[in-house]
Amino acid sequence: MKLITPGRLVTTGAVLLAVTLALWIFPSNEYIFLPDEAHPVAPLVAVQGGHDPAPPGGIYFVDVIVRKASILERLLGGLHEGAELRAPQEVVPPGVNEAQRRQLDLREMRRSQQVAAAVALRALGRKVVARQTGALVAAVEPGRPAVGKLRPTDVIVAVGRKRVRSPLDVFRPMRGRKAGTVVRFTIRRGDGLHVAAIETEAAGHGSKRAIIGVLLEPDYDIRLPLHVRIDAGNVGGPSAGLAFALDVMEELGRDVDRGHRIAATGEIFLDGQIGPVGALKQKTIGARKAGVDVFFVPAGENAREARKYGKGLRIVSVETFPQVLRTLATLPRRR
Repeated sequence: MKLITPGRLVTTGAVLLAVTLALWIFPSNEYIFLPDEAHPVAPLVAVQGGHDPAPPGGIYFVDVIVRKASILERLLGGLHEGAELRAPQEVVPPGVNEAQRRQLDLREMRRSQQVAAAVALRALGRKVVARQTGALVAAVEPGRPAVGKLRPTDVIVAVGRKRVRSPLDVFRPMRGRKAGTVVRFTIRRGDGLHVAAIETEAAGHGSKRAIIGVLLEPDYDIRLPLHVRIDAGNVGGPSAGLAFALDVMEELGRDVDRGHRIAATGEIFLDGQIGPVGALKQKTIGARKAGVDVFFVPAGENAREARKYGKGLRIVSVETFPQVLRTLATLPRRR
């Protein structure tokens, strides 16, 4: 029988510790989504003529920690409550690197803030001017010609020499194109203009319609009747739009929370519609950990996912901003 000396045990333990640390520190190729406790919105919002609402109650937004998973996290998976591993193609849009993805998230957040302020002010009866200025690229379809040429949050302002003010202004000239022809798109990206020459292809599935593979939404130049500043720091994406809109109303004296702690997630559109967002598992856990009273989520799959992890948290599914306000108005006032 061969005995292991204390010296060998120490060496073996040191090696195992070093290996474990390396597995914990070094990133894998996959991403990990982690819950983050819901945060109050009021410290982030400043409205001209408004003020932070007094307790109790408050509006909360939920976000998700997204980073590269360590090798150990990838191997073991469930090291954190609510953790979820995602493949790179599920997180980073096609044709975009990690740094560009982060910039896209921040641009989406800035756009959602402006729309949220507009929706809130309109609900208060204030005049908001919104003029269509182009076709916003909401998504780029993997494997299509636009990959690497266009990115989400780009705004198409011209097709060839024709000015674009709405998605229809893109669809119309594309109808007369044949698959395989090159189309020049002038886009606004950040503060600069760029021209992307993209060869079209047939839509497929029996259709010969020429496409480049993008999903478009209207882009607006929004003029607000008063100054609204929202500083969310490094938090990106459009999912806090609903929470921002509610807090703008609170800051202007509308008691929408009625003394309750209200969390909300959902992309908000200029017409008051509320669109689905991702990572409801992590966001619901974050809302529950913050001890909120009610969590508003987009109707449909988002609501079904939230109810799986609510564990007693009141989940309210909504489709429009007026519906949220009507539901809040039914809450008993808490003092």
